[in-house]
Amino acid sequence: MLLCNCQDVEENKFKAYQKRLSADYHDILHCLDSLGLICAHLAAEICLEKISETETYNECSMVCKEFLSDVLSTLGLFLQKEEKNSVDLPQDNPSAVISGLVSPKLQELFHLLDSLRGEMQKPCLIIVERIITAEVIERYVKKQASLGYLYVLSLIGNNASTQALAQKMQDSFHVGKVNLVFITDVVEEGFHMPDCSCMVCFDLPKTVCSYSQSQELAKQSNSKSIMFLERGNPSQRDHLYDLMRRQVPKETPNQANCQDLKENGATVHDEPAPKEQSANKRLRQLQVLDKNLLQCSAKEKAPSSKSKSSASAAGSKKRKELHGTTRANALSGIWGENLDGAIFQAYKLDFWSNISGDAYSSFSLLIESTLADDVGNVEMSLYLVRKYIKASVSHCGQIRLSHEEIVKAKCFQQFFFNGMFGKLFVGSKSLGTKREFLLQTDTSSLWHPSFMFLMLPVETGDLVSSATVDWSAINSCACVVDFLKKNPLLELQVGEENHCNTSSGQEGTQKKETETNLIHFANALSDKNSIEEIVVIAIHTGRIYSIVEAVKDSSAMSPFEDEASLEYATYAEYFNKKYGIVLAHPNQPLLKLKQSHHAHNLLVNFSDEVIEKKEPNVSNVRKTKPNIHAHLPPELLVRIDVPRSVTKSIYLLPSVMHRLESLMLASQLREEIDCSIENFSISSTSVLEALTTLTSAEAFSMERLELLGDSVLKYVVSCSLYLKYPNKDEGQLSRERQSIISNSNLHRLATDRKLQGYIRNGAFEPRRWTAPGQCSLFPVPCKCGIDSREVPLEARFFTENMTIKIGKSCDMGHRWTVSKSVSDCAEALIGAYYVSGGLTAALHMMKWLGFDVEFDRELVNEAINRVSLRCYIPKDDELTELETKIRREFSSKFLLKEAITHSSVHESYSYERLEFLGDSVLDFLITRHLFNTYEKTGPGEMTDLRSACVNNENFAQVAVKNNLHTHLQRCATVLETQIKEYLMSFSEPDETGRTIPSIQGPKALGDVVESIAGALLIDTRLDLEEVWRVFEPLLSPLVTPDKLQLPPYRELNELCDSLGYFFRVKCVNDGVKAQATIQLQLDDVLLTGDGSEQTNKLALGKAASHLLKQLEMRKISRKTGNGDDQSSMDIKLACNLSDRETPSSDSVEMQGTVVPVIGPINMKKGGPRGTLHEFCKKHLWPMPTFDTLEDKSRTPFEFTDGNEKRTSFSSFISTITLRIPNREAVMYSGEARPDKKSSFDSAVVELLYELERRMILTIKK
Repeated sequence: MLLCNCQDVEENKFKAYQKRLSADYHDILHCLDSLGLICAHLAAEICLEKISETETYNECSMVCKEFLSDVLSTLGLFLQKEEKNSVDLPQDNPSAVISGLVSPKLQELFHLLDSLRGEMQKPCLIIVERIITAEVIERYVKKQASLGYLYVLSLIGNNASTQALAQKMQDSFHVGKVNLVFITDVVEEGFHMPDCSCMVCFDLPKTVCSYSQSQELAKQSNSKSIMFLERGNPSQRDHLYDLMRRQVPKETPNQANCQDLKENGATVHDEPAPKEQSANKRLRQLQVLDKNLLQCSAKEKAPSSKSKSSASAAGSKKRKELHGTTRANALSGIWGENLDGAIFQAYKLDFWSNISGDAYSSFSLLIESTLADDVGNVEMSLYLVRKYIKASVSHCGQIRLSHEEIVKAKCFQQFFFNGMFGKLFVGSKSLGTKREFLLQTDTSSLWHPSFMFLMLPVETGDLVSSATVDWSAINSCACVVDFLKKNPLLELQVGEENHCNTSSGQEGTQKKETETNLIHFANALSDKNSIEEIVVIAIHTGRIYSIVEAVKDSSAMSPFEDEASLEYATYAEYFNKKYGIVLAHPNQPLLKLKQSHHAHNLLVNFSDEVIEKKEPNVSNVRKTKPNIHAHLPPELLVRIDVPRSVTKSIYLLPSVMHRLESLMLASQLREEIDCSIENFSISSTSVLEALTTLTSAEAFSMERLELLGDSVLKYVVSCSLYLKYPNKDEGQLSRERQSIISNSNLHRLATDRKLQGYIRNGAFEPRRWTAPGQCSLFPVPCKCGIDSREVPLEARFFTENMTIKIGKSCDMGHRWTVSKSVSDCAEALIGAYYVSGGLTAALHMMKWLGFDVEFDRELVNEAINRVSLRCYIPKDDELTELETKIRREFSSKFLLKEAITHSSVHESYSYERLEFLGDSVLDFLITRHLFNTYEKTGPGEMTDLRSACVNNENFAQVAVKNNLHTHLQRCATVLETQIKEYLMSFSEPDETGRTIPSIQGPKALGDVVESIAGALLIDTRLDLEEVWRVFEPLLSPLVTPDKLQLPPYRELNELCDSLGYFFRVKCVNDGVKAQATIQLQLDDVLLTGDGSEQTNKLALGKAASHLLKQLEMRKISRKTGNGDDQSSMDIKLACNLSDRETPSSDSVEMQGTVVPVIGPINMKKGGPRGTLHEFCKKHLWPMPTFDTLEDKSRTPFEFTDGNEKRTSFSSFISTITLRIPNREAVMYSGEARPDKKSSFDSAVVELLYELERRMILTIKK
């Protein structure tokens, strides 16, 4: 028992030292960031002085002293001897701030005190957040002769001793010993000072209580109140406004401005933004603490809060921006009003089906402009339900059309594109408007010079190299248009009681239809045996059909077959009562007709996913829908002497023209960039890929090129900065690089070049695509509040609204774009130009964007000359062995020496600058290798591959595997210990021959690999191929797609997402260790994974790893998972990062059983699904699945939704299946709805009420 007590005592002392050392470390970093290098050095001195020698646990105290001594030594390297020894440093000396010796914030404080020098007869109070701040500034003031007029006292006790300290201060003031008092937040809350000249909040108050107390102090003493705010930091200003608003509820944020502050007796004092000191990174990289003592010694200090503005800054994912769409200049034309005719460039569109005998007519695209060769001569694949079509575009020279021919061509285009994709008859029964033929109205507004071209049929059998317009088809169309203009049916007012006889257009005596093979169309007679494939238009609806056959034993007197319209006995009665038409030939056989399709997106093969699945879920397969045919009397049809192959080709044209327009835009941008490099060319397809986002739902996107372009940009900028600024340290170079390659800067440069208008971020909507002369059936009027097509970059056109639809444009071409997509587009274009023309082309692209980068060979020579002049005496061939290992002899030996020298050696050089360069070199070379090697790998997997290959841990393993760590020159005890522990953690080789360590390696090991790469790049005069030749074997084997392992937490996330499971996460961090727990509910059991590590991330990874092992034991893994369920609710998996299990408030107790509560149900579209989703996530129920049946009819279904009625030709009924843990699955069907997602909502509502009936849950009313 005594031994256990002793062990507990020792452990408690150890933890106390650990906690104290962690606090000292953060205090020093705080002083370095907030006060400057001199004060950081003073803070280290103070902390070292406070460490007391104890015999009971001397070893731990000595480790603490060693650490603080190393920190003091590191900081001392940046201070010259006279600066450490109380040399006067003028406070208005700008060099002190520039060099980082004094922070801008501290300099502003002394400027302020100097301006109040005449008022120092009364005490001046300075409120600070930390005790160390007061102690350091007090010591600093005593060391500076220029601050001799200040007499400082620090009140840093607790509330119990406040009054005694205050009395001591009063006594000191009376005798003239003190005129400047520092107090902390804690003291402030119980402090009272009746006579004070000025109250300064050096650190911004954190709470409303602190803010109120500071203002009360100023009021009581009738003194000035000054608060320090960092200039350019909106988060601090927003925080202060929030404190004021909460203190005075009547004020709004907009009212809480500087003027209001002055009225309350406070003045806002703007301080310049602080600059990170060069010693900061040195201090953070010391790694002199064993991780059992201080886990955060090697980490960057994260900011305490992130401002809202920075999260939604330009180039961020959170911000959405409204942008216009650039027009393709090649599709514009001014020939519309030319009475002398016009000359066009003719581009022939040919189509070939993979089904033998399936004929398509060729078309000719007539435009004024000449297209680039790779746009005007291109091939593309079009995917239909049961076949695919190969389409090709070829230039066929010029063609001249007279004015009369242009009129007929425009008539043909308007007739067929409106007849197949729009409306030929305008007028609405519901609106009571007159029924009119579109071509009888003024359609000039449908032809605009910015979008002006013709698409005309080409004669069958024409040569591939020529495109003779099929004028017979165009003339036939013109005759039909004339006939429709004169037809009396068009004059019939909708809803009138009078009737129209279809025989008014027929001449002569008609024989009985049963005695002849002639078919009476509205405009012609035809042989019944030769009517198949004839194209017709219904005179009463304006719809275009093709004839399948004449139905035997049928006529207009046959029973009307439509379940939705039982009130009509015969077809004749139907047309008489519905349209007021009296048939003249009711005994003619009905014609079976195939209706022309609405336009569809044929550029993407949507059936690929179904074909690749071996055992597809029934609910996921695209069901083959039966063809629905119309049956009409012949006399209601106007025959058009145009081959059916023409209408089949017109169905393909929206998709073809969408792709051509995109290529034209890409070519247009390529001309603007104008990269005139010898033997260089880049295809429009490559440029288009760089302009296309994932939201476009295309078979290609910018993601892969963006990944490559990101590494190219980083490499080029790093090289340029390294060579251009030889005297800047690694920290300065990193900050400069980050400012150049940041998304915000990329966004600025890209928008300056108007790239946002070229980005293709919306899925192709074929039903909204319109040809010149076509009236849209699905207009989206502009409600954006701007008349121009281009949108200015103004705050009113930015939003963070998550419900905004990305890429869906209005009729003016305005659409919302994720701000980061603009930055990504710039990087993708850099990547595209690199792929096509190497670094030279990529450099041109960067310069066009506005990057100030240059690869001046003279700068390379200067860098090598500087190294050559360095005095270096080799010791015992210390570099020869290293050169042997990397199989490359250096010309400049000092470069290699510098590359292996750690900053702890305290030389005038270290590997940090070369590591900065080598980091970008290896990143670029590995990314390029992956890009070229795995051409068919998707962008997501490419990112994972690069992350697995390009990271410090992987490079640390490379250093150990190649025995490079033995050459690292270092002089840090704990770093030495960490390296030894890391070497011991390597396990036995696995089946691949690779050994994996059990702990994370020291950063210095990865850094030395990067620095050697940087040194080699300079030594080879930027020869990337030579660097890759040397490093490829060192890095091998690189991770391949088949051996790629995701981090455990991400793997669990993706697995649960694919299976439709939720999991709950709870993570607690006491400052020493993080404890993570993940719960996953399966159908029959609740699985729990626990993890304990130094950081939240590591603890979550360990917990996820344990959970994955449990799932593998149940044969559930990524390999055996069911894959994505397309019928699941379309909502992403969400992870609950806090413990929200509160059954008492969200459940009711019934007969001893806790019944969960849901709702109330949001009945808006998508609301029921959202309600069920949140409930399943909270209670860890699996996501439900849906199975949907679709029914189609020639007559519209009527649906009632509350007080609204809606009609549709399709009806959807969905069945939902919900697997409740430890219960049987519940299945329920909803009501019929006009669209699939509404049917999902209906099924969810019915399911929830059924679950309530079964007492499984309770619905809030």
